[in-house]
Amino acid sequence: NILNFFGKPMIYWTIEAAKKSKIFDKIVVSTDDEKIKKISLKFGAEVPFMREGLSDDYTPISQVTCAYVKKLKNEFKYHPDIVVQLMANCPNRSAKEIRSSIKFFLKNKLNFQLSCLEYGFLNPWWALKINKKNIPKFLFPKEIKKRSQDLEKLFCPSGAIWIAKTSELLRANTFYGKGHKFKPLPWYSAIDIDDKNDLEIAKIANKTYLRSKEYD
Repeated sequence: NILNFFGKPMIYWTIEAAKKSKIFDKIVVSTDDEKIKKISLKFGAEVPFMREGLSDDYTPISQVTCAYVKKLKNEFKYHPDIVVQLMANCPNRSAKEIRSSIKFFLKNKLNFQLSCLEYGFLNPWWALKINKKNIPKFLFPKEIKKRSQDLEKLFCPSGAIWIAKTSELLRANTFYGKGHKFKPLPWYSAIDIDDKNDLEIAKIANKTYLRSKEYD
């Protein structure tokens, strides 16, 4: 979350997009790391308390957010009507896309909304497994015989912008609550950076699609 991304720690771009969107009463960061806390405060976010537990590689991020919101409510008497979760490893998502997403959420009177992106040249309909003997097995043997343009569109969830009504989120303990909907984002804005390859792709996408535009 604090890797260098175009001269700034990666988390900076999420905090900056949130600030530029001008839709939030509070911008808070959940972390158990003092360095991340210091950086977050420097760039204008709040860190009202440090996270205790839920810092392993297995706990769903929704549970982390729910625990954070509960503590804000119970100990700090702050209970927002809507929670927007912005993953720090999605630095290409813009303020404009945050505003567009919340507008979609409110217009459609949703309880839960997640972001996604459409699959492109990496076509999951043509996915296959290869065993130790190098024998392939197609997951969708009928679809492999079809042209890509004749196949149904498929989408992949992205952690860029997740939105929920607070009361419903705490009841469900997940953004995948009853009746959740998805709002697609451009692929270059929705990239989740989880490894070095993702980082390089995100940098290329940023230079190609975002640096030539107004980023907010």
